[in-house]
Amino acid sequence: MNPLLALVGWLVLCFAAAALGAVATVDAGAFYSELVRPAWAPPAWLFGPVWTALYTAMAVAAWLVWRVVPSAPRSAALRLFVLQLGFNALWSWLFFAWRLGAWSFAEIVVLWLLIVATLVAFYRLRPLAGLLLAPYLLWVTFAAVLDWALWAMNPELL
Repeated sequence: MNPLLALVGWLVLCFAAAALGAVATVDAGAFYSELVRPAWAPPAWLFGPVWTALYTAMAVAAWLVWRVVPSAPRSAALRLFVLQLGFNALWSWLFFAWRLGAWSFAEIVVLWLLIVATLVAFYRLRPLAGLLLAPYLLWVTFAAVLDWALWAMNPELL
């Protein structure tokens, strides 16, 4: 397969997951503004640009691993990547659409663990690919803390 076409494929997959999650966030701006937020919570407008950059880096990381000679570790790493991508999309539904604070927090903890496992698996195959996932891990770490804070501060809404 043409490597450039494969990169486009990984970008499409990542942004399809983003779009699936985005469907759940149609009213996210209004909902987010209703929430009592900690002083350190970012403004709503920041999430879009950050996620765009993260999804792009994630796609490039997956593409770099895809370019490694086929092997069982490569296949396992790419399966982990797709699994965590599904959990990534699910979180938006749990938090924004269904407003399930406890479930969204539990799910983001599982997502965090899946990202760590994916990052390690990618790093072992292509260190740059693992490093490209580091900002994603940091953002999801921050998002998990924010999720917890929002759930604790808004028990009537979440």
